[in-house]
Amino acid sequence: MVGGGPAGIAAAIAVRRRGLWVMTADLGEPPIDKACGEGLMPDAVEALGDLGISVDPARSAPFRGIRFLDPAGSVAATFPGRSGIGVPRTTLHAWLTKQAGRLGVPMLWRTRALALSNDGVVLEDARVRCRWVIGADGVNSRVRRWAGLQGSGHPDGRFGLRRRYRVRPWTDHVEIYWGSRGQIYVTPVEPEEISLALITRDADARLETALAEFPTLLEHLAGAAAAAPDRGAPAGAHTLNRVARGRVALVGDASGAVDAITGQGLSLAFRHALALAEALETGSLPSYEAEHRRLRAGPSLMGRLLLTLEGPRMRRRVLSALKRRPATFARLLALHVGALSRPRFLLRGTFPLAWGILTG
Repeated sequence: MVGGGPAGIAAAIAVRRRGLWVMTADLGEPPIDKACGEGLMPDAVEALGDLGISVDPARSAPFRGIRFLDPAGSVAATFPGRSGIGVPRTTLHAWLTKQAGRLGVPMLWRTRALALSNDGVVLEDARVRCRWVIGADGVNSRVRRWAGLQGSGHPDGRFGLRRRYRVRPWTDHVEIYWGSRGQIYVTPVEPEEISLALITRDADARLETALAEFPTLLEHLAGAAAAAPDRGAPAGAHTLNRVARGRVALVGDASGAVDAITGQGLSLAFRHALALAEALETGSLPSYEAEHRRLRAGPSLMGRLLLTLEGPRMRRRVLSALKRRPATFARLLALHVGALSRPRFLLRGTFPLAWGILTG
């Protein structure tokens, strides 16, 4: 396993739980952090359970749904069934590495992978023979390049900035503020801490400038101190034609990233990990590719739909339609977290929403 971030460690756990031997190598060392909204949707929480990881309520915070806020108003919906959780990325990584250690997964930190070999992978101080090589080394994956899996997709120029604040969460929803410079996500992540993330196309944007559009949000943050260093990272989608070739497979962002606006990056990474482990147990990487495409389809569609809200006129028509038809918003959220099938949503959700937009 080349890559020891959440996707790589999750894949190592899933593979080990299938009874296969696995080791990980990463140039960094724990805890590994990354700019992200730090919210786990209900399906991601379920996948964590499938990996044998229990959520510590003292190091996380639940959220019941999503709230969109625009200068013209707001609309909210709750998840069907279980809640999502917010959790600092470093805490999540610690949970994953602890579980991998319990399962006896060797983890080589501060170790660089140099190349693929005919029978495994070349590390800077060793050659490791193995049947499979898994690339979990992020959006700029070298394993992907070595295996010739680059494809034709490219990031679309959006990026994210994240800052945590020491302040008691004022909401039990993930709040998404829509403004002229992008979207600001507010996620409760601990009993006394929130995570704030800006997703934007403006390379010169700063959190302070974006926050100025939302005086109510500034009031919530008044006097709050930063709880961790600011982080930045690309936020746009990145698609690949293939995620496996020969004895090499990719997982997590190395296998293509959904737009950060969906909030589903980690959920996909965990479900990719579980699907990959099943494929390795049966020796069928083509089955993993097929499941990877299926898992990605929903978040990719949702990302495209959400990006249509960047335009203020369309956004206000859509939010107005959702506000008048809250059941449609609830069904859209259920679709997003896998609790409602696309055929059922298309039957019961698409027409009311489209009609509301046309007549709004």
